[in-house]
Amino acid sequence: MARIRQSDVDEVKARTNIGDIIGERVALKSAGVGSLKGLCPFHDERSPSFHVRPHVGYYHCFGCGESGDVLSFLRAMDHLSFTEAVERLAARIGYSLHYEDGGAAPETSGRTRLYQANSAAAEWFRGQLSSAEADAGRRFLGERGFDAGAAAHFGVGYAPKGWNNLRDAMRSQGFSDEELSAAGLVSQGQRGVYDRFRGRVVWPIRDVTGQTIGFGARRLYEDDQGPKYLNTPETTIYKKAQVLYGLDLAKKDVSRSHRVVVVEGYTDVMACHLAGVTTAVATCGTAFGSDHITMLRRVMGDDTAAGEVVFTFDPDAAGQKAALRAFADAKRFNAQTYVATGPQGLDPCDLRLERGDAAVRSMLDTKVPMFEFVIDQRLAGFDLASVEGRVGALRAAAPVVGELRDPLLQPEYTRVLARRLGMDTEAVRREVERAGRESARHAEGPRNGDASAAGRAGSADATGSDRSVGGEGAEPSLRMTLRTLPRSADASLERDALMGMLQYGHLVDGAELDAALALPMQVPALDAVRQALVAHTDRARIGWASSAVESVREPYRSLAVELLTADFPALTEAEAAASTYSLARRLRVRAVDREKNELLGAIQRLPADSEQGRSVRLALRELDAQRRALTEASA
Repeated sequence: MARIRQSDVDEVKARTNIGDIIGERVALKSAGVGSLKGLCPFHDERSPSFHVRPHVGYYHCFGCGESGDVLSFLRAMDHLSFTEAVERLAARIGYSLHYEDGGAAPETSGRTRLYQANSAAAEWFRGQLSSAEADAGRRFLGERGFDAGAAAHFGVGYAPKGWNNLRDAMRSQGFSDEELSAAGLVSQGQRGVYDRFRGRVVWPIRDVTGQTIGFGARRLYEDDQGPKYLNTPETTIYKKAQVLYGLDLAKKDVSRSHRVVVVEGYTDVMACHLAGVTTAVATCGTAFGSDHITMLRRVMGDDTAAGEVVFTFDPDAAGQKAALRAFADAKRFNAQTYVATGPQGLDPCDLRLERGDAAVRSMLDTKVPMFEFVIDQRLAGFDLASVEGRVGALRAAAPVVGELRDPLLQPEYTRVLARRLGMDTEAVRREVERAGRESARHAEGPRNGDASAAGRAGSADATGSDRSVGGEGAEPSLRMTLRTLPRSADASLERDALMGMLQYGHLVDGAELDAALALPMQVPALDAVRQALVAHTDRARIGWASSAVESVREPYRSLAVELLTADFPALTEAEAAASTYSLARRLRVRAVDREKNELLGAIQRLPADSEQGRSVRLALRELDAQRRALTEASA
């Protein structure tokens, strides 16, 4: 594949706000001037340690160490090649790329082609919904309260009955059978490939960024022997356990309200959104699981326990099983989890159709804590009128309460369970504690192993910290970070100065920074970063700081990344620029003071009337003048 011109790569990066790209997947909040923070998308965490600096075009996680620019983020998240990542951003901003051989953009392959195929198919399906044959599809939607506007909002389409309608349309657009098969749009039979979706209403399934990655289709005709709902099979870009239908539409309100409503199907999502519950999402042909939790926590900004996750389940046996499965995973939420069921077991779509939008909204007012719902499910089936039934119910429900680690919640739910059973609270408490000890015993082995590993990691980090403050020739073998820096006034000054220069150097006079960067630093790790900055004087260019960081030699690059992305103590850009200027001046003042101290020591050893003595005194006066000029200018 031809190489994209570097000037075009730089231009695309300069025109792209990395905060917007990452913000489509992670709920980012302001963390000071020029800084955003959220839950890391590269590892599971409960407290946000993922920092994004839009004005320098860089991100860094202080938890797992992942860092990079907007292209590395897309490559890591969507498994793109470098060229595909650049092309995606260029398409996003409408920028025409040029290639080294001077030709037009080459045909892309791999994941990019799958996205293009799904997008083209979605557009074709939408167009088919207005055809004469699609009357059954339009009637299906109308009977459920969805008009043409609702269908257009959700991109609903129609797949005609024929075997090769979509295939022929896609081949006319340049897609091969191999690409269509890889995208899950066609299937392979004894007589060749044929359309996977035929005679069905079709919903596009989009990822959190809004790109179509697959489809869900509902059977319409009695002679269709296929399943009632048919989804895209697993592909390179479609993993059903990692997708929530409607999240692309709901993410802004989910992030703003810290609430998400998990429903069971496409029409339920549509009904909720049209009724004003715009935080509704649904799984795509699979049970709600841990990957879904990870997605939602990042979108919700799960650094607070104030969030809510409301599940809607049918009150039948299948719904109860779904609730119990969800509870096993929902315990990983920081947010409070609830269950809401419609009157007479109506799902949101039927409830809206029969009783209107207000009924859908009010359904959420009847929600009960997931914990209470699960306890009730555990008690169901026991005869609570008999002693044996109550004892059996207690043994079934006590582990649920015993697994609670919140010292306030457990005693409260112990009393709730005792009331449900009509048993003595003290007897219930003893059984809950016994069940809790049993649960802890089962988990003890892995937990101890994790602790040992953490201890070893901590010990290694401490060793690395000791080595990092060694002499000039001491090169630590472990990753250098801000935490490994020595705690001294010199280290603090040098750290803050480099942080300001990397983040706000473009706002400060270049001559001032050059003068400060010309002075060696006392901490070897910080001096390694300084040396890389000396070579990068084009600070007006967007991305200069990330280029400087990437040029820092190992093992100091991770430290440079943290200096680029850590919180800089300032309330405004103007204040940050002034602080950076002041820090640069302080480095120069420090150098003057050290030179002056050396001369004061030397003059003690020289005769007062000697030529050398007079030269030293003259040098001291010049240093005093320099110091006055530096301190007055920075005052």
